[in-house]
Amino acid sequence: MVKDPSSSENTSRERKARLLFIGKVMLLGAILYFHQTYPEFFSARLLFLEKVIKGIYLFLGGNIVVSLVHIFVRSWYIRKNDVVNEKRDNFLLGIRRIASVLNAIFGILGLMTVFADDLRNLITSITIVAAAIALLTKDYIQNIINGLIIMFSDQLSLGDQIRINDFQGKILDITLVNVVLQNDDDELLIVPNTVMLTSIVVNQSKQNIKKMNIEFELDLRHFTTPAELEARLKEALQPFTSNITANSFSLKTLEIKKDLARFKVQFLIPRLDKEMERRMKRAINTEILSITKKEVED
Repeated sequence: MVKDPSSSENTSRERKARLLFIGKVMLLGAILYFHQTYPEFFSARLLFLEKVIKGIYLFLGGNIVVSLVHIFVRSWYIRKNDVVNEKRDNFLLGIRRIASVLNAIFGILGLMTVFADDLRNLITSITIVAAAIALLTKDYIQNIINGLIIMFSDQLSLGDQIRINDFQGKILDITLVNVVLQNDDDELLIVPNTVMLTSIVVNQSKQNIKKMNIEFELDLRHFTTPAELEARLKEALQPFTSNITANSFSLKTLEIKKDLARFKVQFLIPRLDKEMERRMKRAINTEILSITKKEVED
């Protein structure tokens, strides 16, 4: 029986996470043992060293708790939903981002413990910093909340082909700030999460269907009729009949000028296949060039 590569990757990730968790526990245990067994080593040093140890306790302790919850929730979710590709699952992406944020918070608290004089000053400092951050980064926090909403929804997933406003592309990543898209020209588009939630988004992958649009111009000197042009383009797509939704082909006249006419070819693809799309576009373009060449020769 051949093992699914995605399943093997999930198992490898889970194993690494557990090994990292065990390493953190062992490190915290070693520091705690050394601190309790040789107190004279610390008493003989500056008080600052004692604060450093407390900061490490806070950071590692919080990190271990977050990692334990993360491992438990992820393992439970993967087994309950039989997740095949962990990278494309929004729920797992969301709890991973939340774990990163919580670890960063415990890191900041650890540093503040080192440099704060006492607990009261620490709490006061945390309150002031939190208020300042909330005031100065209101839009950023809103983006983070919107990012979590996107991550924990099933409407958008990594790898989905979407269209938003005048842009379209494949979702490469969903962060706490933005969504990263890759368009057909391999350009990276950075869309803020707020824009994602306040705009109309068409998820072509969820529909499992895509509309192809090809615009072109033709010289009118040797052009006959739209019906003849449509027939030639349909004939060029004849080898791809099984990849085109029946009766979805259409040829639209966009504009007629003195010497040129602009047209648009449209048809639906029931299955998303980038390579097949390229081949169909190439067939249409080849036929258009053939028509243009004939015009030049005539």
